[in-house]
Amino acid sequence: MALKIGTKAPEFELPSTSGDTFVSREMHGKRWVLYFYPKDFTPGCTKEACSFRDEFAELRQTDIPVFGVSRDSIESHLQFKAKHSLPFELLADVSGEVAKLYDARMPIIGVTKRITYLIDGDGFVAGVHDELFGDKSHVASMLKAIR
Repeated sequence: MALKIGTKAPEFELPSTSGDTFVSREMHGKRWVLYFYPKDFTPGCTKEACSFRDEFAELRQTDIPVFGVSRDSIESHLQFKAKHSLPFELLADVSGEVAKLYDARMPIIGVTKRITYLIDGDGFVAGVHDELFGDKSHVASMLKAIR
């Protein structure tokens, strides 16, 4: 079950494909999209990442950055980002702890679930889309929440 709208988004720090550490508290005052996905280079995750890529111009017009999170390493993320020309940063949650904070980790097996959040400027969940097999529906849901 995903975090509910109106819930305070947990703060975290993760390595980013930018080469820096992403610090969520530095996003205060700005809306942003945080999407969790199971694994780089898998068919569904590739479709989801490419749908965010394809709609990225519209997200940029609203000044809303996108960050993808999985348990893959930065090295894997860099290859995935380059292969699919992803214009946004990917964050490496190798331990799965951030996914757990966001209720985006399957218990027992520890795989990251496909959940997307819109976080508002005050750090609260303003939109959520929780659908494992709806890889392309996540970006549509976030665009609707933004509008």
